[in-house]
Amino acid sequence: MNGVQKTPERGQAYPFTKLIVRVIPLLFKNAPWHSALNFLFGILHGISWTAGIIATQILFDAISRARPGGFMDCLFPLLAMAGITFCQQIINGIHNFHAHVFLGKAGGKIKTLLHGKLQRIDPALFEDTAFLDDLNKAKTGAGAIAQFGSVFILLTSFYGFYFASIGTYLYNMKPLLLFTLLIAFFPALFTQVVRAKIFTKLEEENAPLRRKYEYYQKTLCDREYYRETRVLGAFRFFHRLFSETMLLFTNKIWQAERKTAILQLLLNITTFAGMAFSAYILFSATMTGEISVGAFAAVFAALGQIFYIMQEIVNQHIGAMNTNIGKVTNFIRTIDMPEFTGAEGNPDYSKGIVTENAGFTYPGRESPAVNDVSLKITEGETIAIVGENGAGKSTLVRLLTGIYRPTAGKVTAAGMDTAEISPKSIYGGISGVFQKYQRYKMTLRENIEISDTDRETDSEKIKTALKQADAETDAGLDDMLSPEFDGIDLSGGQWQRLAIARGLYRTHNIIVLDEPTSAIDPIEETRIYEQFQRLAQGKTAVVVTHRLGSARLANRIVVMDSGRIVDAGTHDELLSRPGKYADMWAAQAKWYER
Repeated sequence: MNGVQKTPERGQAYPFTKLIVRVIPLLFKNAPWHSALNFLFGILHGISWTAGIIATQILFDAISRARPGGFMDCLFPLLAMAGITFCQQIINGIHNFHAHVFLGKAGGKIKTLLHGKLQRIDPALFEDTAFLDDLNKAKTGAGAIAQFGSVFILLTSFYGFYFASIGTYLYNMKPLLLFTLLIAFFPALFTQVVRAKIFTKLEEENAPLRRKYEYYQKTLCDREYYRETRVLGAFRFFHRLFSETMLLFTNKIWQAERKTAILQLLLNITTFAGMAFSAYILFSATMTGEISVGAFAAVFAALGQIFYIMQEIVNQHIGAMNTNIGKVTNFIRTIDMPEFTGAEGNPDYSKGIVTENAGFTYPGRESPAVNDVSLKITEGETIAIVGENGAGKSTLVRLLTGIYRPTAGKVTAAGMDTAEISPKSIYGGISGVFQKYQRYKMTLRENIEISDTDRETDSEKIKTALKQADAETDAGLDDMLSPEFDGIDLSGGQWQRLAIARGLYRTHNIIVLDEPTSAIDPIEETRIYEQFQRLAQGKTAVVVTHRLGSARLANRIVVMDSGRIVDAGTHDELLSRPGKYADMWAAQAKWYER
């Protein structure tokens, strides 16, 4: 397929039944034994409660028929009642304990599932605001999936078997008793259906606000921000933004909770009326001799429990499912997104990289970031891509390396069409160093070897890469590079050289340097690129920079402006004619030694 994936239709509906059909198999697939045990313990737990009511009836009937002083007449029913009560408590404890284990186990697996999915989603979507909002919802939904599924298992096992058994018991005793319970149950269920719609809408509206206040919170609390916000006096500014966004967020929650509280009041009135009617029917049936005194005592004692459980189902469990339904929907929506896949391929790096009228437009935008670009990079060639900020340099590099698929034209890397071949086949022999490199809070060794985890750690190669990048420090390979974890920190320049070493450590045939030396002065940058040019001998290299003093070291320079290639040639060729490159060079000449 050609072009980037589209964000799934926002607000795509997933009926409750469809969510259940998706969520339960997910749980049983990712935590099969825990899911099955949770279901089994629920069944035993539910049946034990009905068994307790039946044992109570038998005991009271035995007492009513017993002779004066006839303790032995009641001994067996009493022992049966004690045994069932004991077993009920044991099962209850095991069930509750295992439910917590299940939530932890299944929840962790589901979050891992989301992480795996994100590896297979088109990287271009991470530039789309709508997708980022949906992703924020999906992350929240990953934590809600296990809770949502666990409640459904609880409803179908514990509550399902409890009400099936107690319903059969009441129906055989007096059919009208079962009818009154249903009268109380269905209005409550309707209330929760309305509640589901309210909270689904709330989740849709609150996701952008949640993303904002989480970001403002980072600017106030995170280590990477606090020095600048304090020194520049920006703390109050961000605190105001955080407070305003949080106020909007909580106000929307309050409005939703207020609506559901009114519905809850109506539910409580309905439940009370149903309970009173059931008690009246039970009393009348006993007075007319339709049921025994033991049955009256057992059912009357259990009536409050039955209605309490009914309220617990509707208010607590179905209510929790309704609260989470929007989050779960967003998780499933993300899992259902089309994946960034393709056929397996065998790279032939001797064919270099070729673009034919390639273009790329970011999701949600109208103007292309790269437009009608035709370029051929031969094996072993070092090219530099230059241009002003926003010229499309970094986007072109992402097209050349297969990170993005063209929305127009064609890109062939190592003889493979990037729109048809799997990313893994393309990335296998490519390494890179980027302007926004990561400072991983791990050891020095891990910061380097993370670029090539498919092979065993090679300490000598790590040291070689550090030396090649001039990134040697006083830190040992196993020293932690983070003060937050009782380690040391590096300067900005040291981190930048470490990022270069990380790129050099990876086994590669093609390497990309996308402005990785922005924190280094121009003279030092030129020295690093001269060293890089020697290391890249025989390999294809692409250097992206807006500093032309480094670009002149390349075999060929490509000049970009407004997403197009406007000129190409060697440094001397480009300076010999009027154009964008000559103008940029004249403006930057004072930085460099000629």
